[in-house]
Amino acid sequence: MTYIVNDACIKCKLMDCVEVCPVDCFYEGENMLVIHPDECIDCGVCEPECPVEAIRPDTDDGMEKWVEMNREYAEAWPNITRKGEPPADADEWRDVPDKFDKHFSPNPAKR
Repeated sequence: MTYIVNDACIKCKLMDCVEVCPVDCFYEGENMLVIHPDECIDCGVCEPECPVEAIRPDTDDGMEKWVEMNREYAEAWPNITRKGEPPADADEWRDVPDKFDKHFSPNPAKR
């Protein structure tokens, strides 16, 4: 088992999860984070830190596509080990469903 990030993170990117990860397996895109599934040690400490419930175990129904998406972008985006500033409009995006098709950016974070 591993943990993954799904589209609930898009445009929220609150990053509370990053600081608690003992193996630094989070990677940062322009408008969301992903977890490298091969680096995650399945400890689960990140899951309760996410206020928008964007972190799920890969064993939940429907998570297969998210495992591959997390792997693909973790290999392309920079590693993040410290919490940054969330987007100014993050609260406006918290409850928006199905954000991937309309709002996902494949671009890496700009730091």
